[in-house]
Amino acid sequence: MILASIVQFLADVAITQAPATADVVAQTATVATEVAEELTFWNMAVKGGWIMVILAILSVIAVYIIVERALAITKAAKEDVNFMNEVKNYVSQEKFEEAHVRCQATDSPIARMIDKGVSFIGHENRDIREAIENVGNLEVADMEKGLPLLATISSVGPMIGFLGTVLGMITAFYDMANAGGNFSIAMLSNGIYTAMVTTVAGLIVGVVAMLGYNILSAQIGKIVNKLQLRTTEFMDLLNGPVK
Repeated sequence: MILASIVQFLADVAITQAPATADVVAQTATVATEVAEELTFWNMAVKGGWIMVILAILSVIAVYIIVERALAITKAAKEDVNFMNEVKNYVSQEKFEEAHVRCQATDSPIARMIDKGVSFIGHENRDIREAIENVGNLEVADMEKGLPLLATISSVGPMIGFLGTVLGMITAFYDMANAGGNFSIAMLSNGIYTAMVTTVAGLIVGVVAMLGYNILSAQIGKIVNKLQLRTTEFMDLLNGPVK
């Protein structure tokens, strides 16, 4: 009889508490959903404060340099497969004006280098090579425009993000110090949130800029090797039948 009464009492309590428990679960789920919906990229950026504005500017500059230099380097890397053969034929036949016209009609670093070499035919080979190399150095410098700034962004981006981290932590502890006995975890979490957002943003900017710099530098290196090869071919031609 007593056991039956206890079982009945527990059943009544469970039935009574079930709606309340369901309401708590529902409210918790609703709050979690609202928090998840609020955690957007824009909200994260706003939480980062003015540091995020600087990082956004750096990211735009980095992307612009990467895209613009990639297009320019791709254009410089293109080479007419018949160009060197035609120039060699003109030079070997001493048709220097035709060789000059052929070089002028080709818009590439190699054509501009060879054109300078053709215009110096008749001088000592040492002077011809020096003239070609001077043009080559100018072409390489033109391809490298913007890369020093890109390298700087790859280093400065994470440092600015870390600056935001320090400022966020200072804000968090400042709020804690002024709260006195009314301290809440939200005061600390807001500062830490700001700190982490700027750290992530700075690292992203740095990684993108560094990858872009390394890839573009590698492509320029390949073009430099090609320029050196074509210079050697031209000088070998002059050291042959044409003096």
